[in-house]
Amino acid sequence: MRIISDNDIRTLGIEPRQCVEWVREAFLMKDRCQLPPKISLHPQGSDFINTMPCLLPEEYHRFGCKVVSRIKGTKPALKSEMMIVDSLTGETVAVMNCDWITAMRTGAVAALAISCLRNSNARIYSFVGLGVIGHTTLECLLPMIADSGCVVRLKRYEDHAEKTAVAFAERFPGITFEICDTMECLVADADVVVSCITDADGLLVEDVSLFKPGVLVVPVHTRGFQNCDKIFDRVFADDEGHVRGFRYFNEFKGFAELSQVLDGSDPGRENDCQRILSYNIGLGLHDILFGTKILEIIG
Repeated sequence: MRIISDNDIRTLGIEPRQCVEWVREAFLMKDRCQLPPKISLHPQGSDFINTMPCLLPEEYHRFGCKVVSRIKGTKPALKSEMMIVDSLTGETVAVMNCDWITAMRTGAVAALAISCLRNSNARIYSFVGLGVIGHTTLECLLPMIADSGCVVRLKRYEDHAEKTAVAFAERFPGITFEICDTMECLVADADVVVSCITDADGLLVEDVSLFKPGVLVVPVHTRGFQNCDKIFDRVFADDEGHVRGFRYFNEFKGFAELSQVLDGSDPGRENDCQRILSYNIGLGLHDILFGTKILEIIG
């Protein structure tokens, strides 16, 4: 059995573009996996410990289970480890730190959802929450829009927005960065709104009329946008089983999985006026495939 550390993975230098391709590959095999909904336990307050199993298709002969936690006040807030098993023998192949995997696959899924579901004239991309997941989402998304003259708005919090703008502006000079002090300023006229905050008390935007026709809202950690659930034209998610327990699931106007958009069985966005929600819950499928790919690279 191999022990794979966070540093072992980071030194491989895996590019964000590769991460996006891996999550695409994972979605396209989803219907051939055994993928039960994650089990989420709450030790105190809004803290959680999630258990996420998945059995990949037969040709991979891999089963894995990731345990991920978010405990308020810890840094980083999200921590995770994964066990990978040879499903032909039952042998544990590796135990792997998943901090990098969790962050990059989450950012890659958000970027892939944006590329599939944004309106055809998308120009203004707004972000709230600029921690680890906010940065990995930007890492995966910005190369896709680097030459399009887009505007990226960042919600001010301490000095995070300023530092993020400086860091990414140097790498992507074709993108204009703006900093907003309020959520109203952030979402007004935005084509894509991405929330990467891990905790929210109540709604982030009370007035849903601020979301213009054609907007795509991506609440990466699912919080703060429940007032959109019943009024947006379509809702997408990584997996139906993971969102079926949502309070307003039965009142979604139209629902499909992102994998159905990728394989062509669902049209996704049908016009540039639809307001769309994309709930990227996070699947053990992505973690296990990432772990399998990393083991192949390490050799």
